[in-house]
Amino acid sequence: MYMAEFKLRYGDRKWYVRRIVEASSLEEAEEKARKYARLMNRGEVVWELSYVIESSRPLLIGDEEIKKLEGS
Repeated sequence: MYMAEFKLRYGDRKWYVRRIVEASSLEEAEEKARKYARLMNRGEVVWELSYVIESSRPLLIGDEEIKKLEGS
């Protein structure tokens, strides 16, 4: 499983969103994320791909993640 982060711009505002990408490799995930950003750019909000990472638990905050942070 992969997660892509996108930077969105609207005028002088910007924010970030993340999406889970279904793909069998990092290269395929990056390709899909780039295509997704290009297709989302049909409105006034500009989508830019920031990065794609492999993640076994994307966007999940659970006991495992809290324990890792407490140990740091």
